[in-house]
Amino acid sequence: MSQPYDVESGDAVHPGHPVQVDRYTVGARINHWITAISLILLALSGLALFHPSLFFLTGLFGGGQMTRTIHPWIGVVLFFSFFGMFFRFWKANLWKSEDGTWMRRIRDVIAGHEEKLPELGKYNAGQKMVFWGMSFLIVVLIASGVVIWNAYFSTFTSIPQQRVALLVHSVAAVAIICVWIVHVYAAIWVKGTISAMTRGQVTGGWAWRHHRKWLRELVSRKPSRPTSQPTGTRGTPAE
Repeated sequence: MSQPYDVESGDAVHPGHPVQVDRYTVGARINHWITAISLILLALSGLALFHPSLFFLTGLFGGGQMTRTIHPWIGVVLFFSFFGMFFRFWKANLWKSEDGTWMRRIRDVIAGHEEKLPELGKYNAGQKMVFWGMSFLIVVLIASGVVIWNAYFSTFTSIPQQRVALLVHSVAAVAIICVWIVHVYAAIWVKGTISAMTRGQVTGGWAWRHHRKWLRELVSRKPSRPTSQPTGTRGTPAE
């Protein structure tokens, strides 16, 4: 039997009390946090250069000239770090029919009525939109950033091209900051999400509630392990 599209290397279920589910490998977590830290540093340094009222933020990077120098290099780090994440997770973020149903029932998502939602794979529709939104915006940022990186590429572009690239870069930067805020808010809102990216594991109960299809796939690919989860008083995997 072929491996489901959203089951990644390192995903595994460990029976016990409570059931533990491996969600992210050490490599994936390191990759994620390098990307996250790079994005935060880019946002701060970029905002410092964006408007005079925010110039005080250059003090975090050693002054205006140093901020201008290191900002694009942090962008290079972000690009290659996210490049690694993209190839780790793109298959698990493919859009499926249940994602459309999840979107149509967004009121139940917000209200926490999980029982009214379809069974989901490793990522829900919101997470997938963040992933693809980030992917698109980072490509736009690196492409437009190269055009306005005068220290190395000024001879290859004209002033009008640089002006357009600067506008595109600024709009994309604001957009990706908004996407990042949504991502962080959702991670805080859904209890257990942040610990998954720090410890690499979630409980069986968490996986059953939020990503039941993914949990079923993990259990079914291990015939030697129990096909049913330890249950609590409500018939769901023990937390």
